[in-house]
Amino acid sequence: MSSNTSGNDPELPDYDDLPLRGGRRASWDIWPEPDGRFFGSLNLLTPERIVAAAGLIREGRVFPMNWSMGLPDPPLFGRQAFGHEVTGGGTSTSHDDVLHGWNTQSSSQWDGFRHIRNHAALQSEDGSGHFGGVDDEEHGIDHWARRGIAGRAVLADLGRWRESIGRPIRCDDADAIEPAEIDECLRAQGTSRQPGDVLLLRFGWIAWYEKQSRAVRERIAGVDSLRTPGLRSGEELARVLWNLRVAAVGCDNPAVEVWPPGAATTPEHEAEVRSDRTRLHEIFTHTLLLPMLGIPLGEMWYLDALAEHCAAVGRYECFFVSAPLNLPRGVASPPNALAIV
Repeated sequence: MSSNTSGNDPELPDYDDLPLRGGRRASWDIWPEPDGRFFGSLNLLTPERIVAAAGLIREGRVFPMNWSMGLPDPPLFGRQAFGHEVTGGGTSTSHDDVLHGWNTQSSSQWDGFRHIRNHAALQSEDGSGHFGGVDDEEHGIDHWARRGIAGRAVLADLGRWRESIGRPIRCDDADAIEPAEIDECLRAQGTSRQPGDVLLLRFGWIAWYEKQSRAVRERIAGVDSLRTPGLRSGEELARVLWNLRVAAVGCDNPAVEVWPPGAATTPEHEAEVRSDRTRLHEIFTHTLLLPMLGIPLGEMWYLDALAEHCAAVGRYECFFVSAPLNLPRGVASPPNALAIV
């Protein structure tokens, strides 16, 4: 399979040609109204592309991407563990599930557009600082749920590729992967890319986590102790992902980007950025990818079984479907994502 390194969609400007909002490149004005602002890059999942992607199904094998709802345990980033109550007793006719204190981002998740705002846009533009300037409570994962997400996905198995070239990813450290390595990995796999792809990035973090002791899991659950590999933060990451023309990104690490923010820069630079939230994108590119570019981000997706299959058959593309929760004004959702090959 030949590699297409252009990735250009003639209907979309390159990153450096996007209009400015709050002094940052933004795609707020390029999607069709009235609903384009709720979907961002998901607008690339056109009926024609969905039909073409369905043709990728050859074997009828299905790879679910939701990790166990109970993992990581304890949850990361200071999020609380949920309680699972099963109603009814041993002789009851029926049982129900009741979840107490469940955080939709405690395991596999989509980050919706309500999750992150950009403070430069908040100060300089009308609206909430969320994607498209949409008011806070008008955004919600329910928009995506009512539309559904389907199309072609390609897997960049960064963990396997880096291992093959003698530079294994350090899953217990803030190992910053350069944005350009995405395309290097795809080329090494012989994987073409097309506008509107859902880009799946496997770092190998979940496979690493599942091997860790309880003591290690408890230690890294603390916000100050967590260090994970991911894409190097900064505007170049936003530029690369936008110019790839992806519809969305799904990863098997906790934050898509290297964690903690600022780990891949100098203490002086980090201190400067943290004193001015309009510059936060320099160490945390979520503040460009979600609110300015409208690129949905998936985190802690289970990609290992799919990656094993792709490596065995030498084919890294699949038909992708996802049904987020129809939660009005929801910030995030489990992806309920499937890869079908």
